[in-house]
Amino acid sequence: MKNSVEAPNWSAIPRPEDDGAASHLAGVRLPSIALTATDGTTVDLSSLPGLAVIFVYPRTGIPGIDNPPGWDLIPGARGCTPQACSFRDHFAELKGLGVAHLFGLSTQETAYQCEVADRLHLPFAILSDGHFKLTEALRLPTFQTSGMRLLKRMALVIRDGIIEHVFYPVFPPDRNAGDVVAWLANRNRLQP
Repeated sequence: MKNSVEAPNWSAIPRPEDDGAASHLAGVRLPSIALTATDGTTVDLSSLPGLAVIFVYPRTGIPGIDNPPGWDLIPGARGCTPQACSFRDHFAELKGLGVAHLFGLSTQETAYQCEVADRLHLPFAILSDGHFKLTEALRLPTFQTSGMRLLKRMALVIRDGIIEHVFYPVFPPDRNAGDVVAWLANRNRLQP
C-alpha cells in the first residue's frame, strides 16, 4: 500500500533559480565511487550498464520533528518526500522506457534512509553520499543550513556511466518523475 503524500502549496514556496551550478554535468563520466544503498548493497554508479536515473534531494524530514528553521523559505528545499513518492508512482513507466536502475541520492546516513524507503514503500534503493565523495568529485551543487551541507535537488539520466541529461533546477518536486518520463519518451521516439 502506498502512502498518500499531500503536496504543499508550491506557489507559497520560493522557486529555485538556475544558478548554472549543474551546467558542467552533461557528458561527464561518473567517477568510480562506492555508495551504500538502503537495500544493503554497495553501488558504483560508474559501472552500471544501460540506463539509470538518479534523483538527488537535500533531505527527507523526520516524522514528528520540525524541519530546520526557515526550511520552506530556501528555494528548492521543500518537497523531498513528494519527489520520492513521484518516482515510486512512475516506477513502472520508467522501467517501460528502458530505465534499468533507479535510485534516490542524498547525504543522509543509510540508517535513516532505510526508514524512509520503508515508510514510503519505495521499490528502489536510496544511496548515501554522507561523506560527499560523489558530491565533490562531480562538483554537485549544495547549500548550507542549520550546520548541514545538503545537495540541491536535481535528476540525472545516465547511460553506461556517462551523464546524458540533467534536470536542474527541479520545481515543483512532485512533477520531477513525470518530467523525466516525458523526456525519456521523447528521446526514445527520436532515436532510431
